[in-house]
Amino acid sequence: MKYLLTHQETERLIFRKLENSDFDHWLSLFEDEHTAKMLGMETFKTPKERCEKWFEATFHRYENNLGGQNVLLSKENNQLIGQSGLLVREVENNFELEIAYSILPQFRGKGFAIEASRKCRDFAFENNFHDRLVSIIIPENESSKKVALKNGMIFKKQISYSGNNMDLFQIYKQEWETRSHV
Repeated sequence: MKYLLTHQETERLIFRKLENSDFDHWLSLFEDEHTAKMLGMETFKTPKERCEKWFEATFHRYENNLGGQNVLLSKENNQLIGQSGLLVREVENNFELEIAYSILPQFRGKGFAIEASRKCRDFAFENNFHDRLVSIIIPENESSKKVALKNGMIFKKQISYSGNNMDLFQIYKQEWETRSHV
């Protein structure tokens, strides 16, 4: 499980693996149709079905060393805030590591996605996992684009990914090293 941030921490967050017992907490994420669309889960009809598919995909990643999102817990009260992590992806026939993040609706706008995504970026580069990190974002998802930009990424181009037009943001390790020493 090379790419997981299990037991990592930030100022306000603790990372741990997703567990079956998290299902009811995570279900609320998929009750919102807009969020389901932004996460590519709109083809599944019910929040329960979306959540089941999300858990299935996450556990598949864990079991096959494809990274995966870790649960984000608040250090203050141990509440589940969202998920974030590194995902192994194939983009235009190349191996990529994607920084992914999903924050539960009641915790949005508080900087948790930025805090978690920066930890993912630093963890990946400090461990020499790859020389470039990406975020693949649905073009209408302005909030996620802002997080990517605040994480030091730049918009590279629009790509076709899983049959959809997506915006590809990126940051190279060399850029990160230069910025982190300024």
